[in-house]
Amino acid sequence: MPARFLPLADVAETLAISSAQAYALVRTGELRAIKVGGRGQWRVEESELEDYIQRMYAQTREMVHAGEDHLTD
Repeated sequence: MPARFLPLADVAETLAISSAQAYALVRTGELRAIKVGGRGQWRVEESELEDYIQRMYAQTREMVHAGEDHLTD
């Protein structure tokens, strides 16, 4: 059975970003997450991560259609 919740390290790896960037997404509310356990570890439900990815695809598509297609990587 696949894990339902992912630690931020796995989220960061999936999105190819740093752990600090993944934490920032959670802290700003862009990516929904929960705190679990006595040490308050952040966990992101796999479906929430997929929803976030789909929202970013839609946002990117809108930017491209608006003529803001310059890449900054």
